[in-house]
Amino acid sequence: MSSTDDRATAGETGEHRAGPRAWAGLAVLVLPVLLISVDMTVLGFAVPYLSEDLSPSSDQLLWIVDIYSFVLAGLLVTMGSLGDRIGRRKLLMLGAAGFGVASLAAAYAPTPELLIAARALLGFSGATLMPSTLSLLRNIFLDHRQRLFAIAIWASGFSAGSALGPIVGGWVLEHFHWGAVFLMNLPVIALILVTTPLLIRESRAPAPGRLDLTSVALSLGTMLPAVYGVKRIADSGPAIAPAVAIAAGVVLGVFFLRRQLRLADPLIDVRLFGVREFSVGVGTNLMIVFAMAASLFFLTQYLQLVQGISPLRAGLLLVPGLVMSVVASFIAVRLSRAFRLGTVLAAGLALIATGFLSLTQAPLDNGALLVAVAFTLIGSGIGLTETLTNDAIMTAAPPTRAGAASAISETAYELGAALGVALLGSVLTATYRLQLGDVPGVPERTMENARETLGGAAEASRALPGESAQALMHAAREAFTSGMNVTSAIATLITAYAAVQAAVLLRRSGNDGGKDSGSDTGQRTEVREAH
Repeated sequence: MSSTDDRATAGETGEHRAGPRAWAGLAVLVLPVLLISVDMTVLGFAVPYLSEDLSPSSDQLLWIVDIYSFVLAGLLVTMGSLGDRIGRRKLLMLGAAGFGVASLAAAYAPTPELLIAARALLGFSGATLMPSTLSLLRNIFLDHRQRLFAIAIWASGFSAGSALGPIVGGWVLEHFHWGAVFLMNLPVIALILVTTPLLIRESRAPAPGRLDLTSVALSLGTMLPAVYGVKRIADSGPAIAPAVAIAAGVVLGVFFLRRQLRLADPLIDVRLFGVREFSVGVGTNLMIVFAMAASLFFLTQYLQLVQGISPLRAGLLLVPGLVMSVVASFIAVRLSRAFRLGTVLAAGLALIATGFLSLTQAPLDNGALLVAVAFTLIGSGIGLTETLTNDAIMTAAPPTRAGAASAISETAYELGAALGVALLGSVLTATYRLQLGDVPGVPERTMENARETLGGAAEASRALPGESAQALMHAAREAFTSGMNVTSAIATLITAYAAVQAAVLLRRSGNDGGKDSGSDTGQRTEVREAH
């Protein structure tokens, strides 16, 4: 059975309320979210193990972590628009099958290069999953209050997956090869492929127009060179080649935006950024995930390699924050009815900033409790903000553009995650290398390996005599902790800025999550498209 978005447009008034099948379908739509968040969390815990097994360089390690997000971010807009055209359910199922194949390839990758390639394939497949889930949700739940609650459940899937990842992943890493963390994806993939045709109706834009291949090429040409250039400069310092790549991305981005304004059927409706709730929601999502992705990248290593905690116990220390993120998602629904959107967002972002500020004081020893408390503050703030930002983004867009709007939202997520790991991860790496000076009794070649990553230092220390090994690891742990403190300070500033931005720009938004202005904008966009 198939439906178009004409019915969804009519349903904006609240005439159509979701029934049991719709809520069962929501459970299916949460599965891809759960899958991707587990995958992102588990990889951070697996870094010490794959570092020991594959011996990647620091550059390769960063690519292993963030190539997924780079490829995904580059393709999200295209895939979201493609789903509007060929069917969002069809795209979801194709992506799920591809994600399963890529997971299998990653699990048995024998070299860093092949693992990077498998992660890139995961990113390609993941680009089809996320826009499909949020756009299908947009067209299933037509009543605004039901949709806000559904988005809270959908958003809590990220936190639930992040909470499940450390526990299951920690146990897996203690008993099996690191590749098993990717094999965990396969049962979820099978469940998605079986239940999606049964519970989710197909939906697509009724008159989507043709897919503009020039826009597709320009979107890729904008994203990939720019992100590559930023990553190279952050990792290796200023150079001509990455500067040229960034400049090329900016120039192509200008051409991309100008073309979208001229097209009758653009990949993305850039006029949506003129809606304050939409633009602030997208920007807030990017800044939150920028800081959050980097924190998961360094906290898992800090707990395991600096504090000497097992993967399972390290995962359990992060669970309170991830659980609070789920709880806060539902609290946000109630708060949105009593307070203005900007007020709730600013409060959530202030909690996140406070958590990162606490991490600037993380000590070399006995830092586990501080991490647990700080991450609980961060998780609570994220739960408050993400539900409302996603609702503001989706409400601002008309149903016919649901795929493209959700793709913009997910692009902010994935670009934020990619840049967070690349930039803040590179700041951490640079600080670590700068702080890790020569250690008496340790050969220079061994020191070079130790300066690559903290995992590399742990591996190098195993070949040294007792006292030299202890001295190297103490120096490496101290250097990494200093890098984490610096990175947390930057994350504090970013999230504090986001809080001020939300409070100032959304001070006049209504207390219904941007419903009114967003819906009006959606209707105006529908009228413009009709003409």
